[in-house]
Amino acid sequence: MKALKMISLLVVMFIAAASIAAEPISQLAPIDHVYSPKGFDSNDNVEVIIEGHLPNLCWKSPKAEVMISGKNININVKALNYENDNVFCAEAIVPYLLPVEVGLLDKGNYRVFVNGVEDSAMFIDESSSDAVDDHVYANVEYIERDLGSRIVQLKGYNPSECFVYDRMEISNNGQDVYSVLPVMEQVSDFCPMKMVPFSIDMEVPKDLQAEKVLLHVRAMDGKSVNALFINK
Repeated sequence: MKALKMISLLVVMFIAAASIAAEPISQLAPIDHVYSPKGFDSNDNVEVIIEGHLPNLCWKSPKAEVMISGKNININVKALNYENDNVFCAEAIVPYLLPVEVGLLDKGNYRVFVNGVEDSAMFIDESSSDAVDDHVYANVEYIERDLGSRIVQLKGYNPSECFVYDRMEISNNGQDVYSVLPVMEQVSDFCPMKMVPFSIDMEVPKDLQAEKVLLHVRAMDGKSVNALFINK
């Protein structure tokens, strides 16, 4: 009987210990680089894109917390660390590219702090209209890259045949980001819902000298699609 009670007690203790260990720890995630796209104005949903890595497979789900203090944009990037719940964590570095939604900002120069370190700066222009965006952009879903080529394909689905591709506007921040605006034109007032696939070729400019640049593509409904490009 005593042996049975001892076994039951050990089982309860094991379950209790497992439930405690199952709780991950939220920790600051390693940051490699911060990209600040150019071209936002005071009516845009401003974004900062953060490149980082998770040190092993026990780190998961990087997320950002944003706080605006005057002209300072303070961002904390945290990930869930399950190392206490694993006997073995595979030493495989997991890169991530995290778009961080900052929101609407007034005109001016801003300093960007990530995990307590000043990493970048950005300028917000005055909006020329009350509209959130002056143009309709293609509903880009992903960027397809071919190794060794400066041609990339912007691919996705537009919600109707009444939108056709018009032109590409490309600017840069002078350092490491190309802001890409695939502008659409509405050719009809009658716009029945129909998913229309598209592929737009784009040649990455050679204006920036950084070894790696970010392609920041503005998409429909204030969203963006981002991809890193080896700038050779």
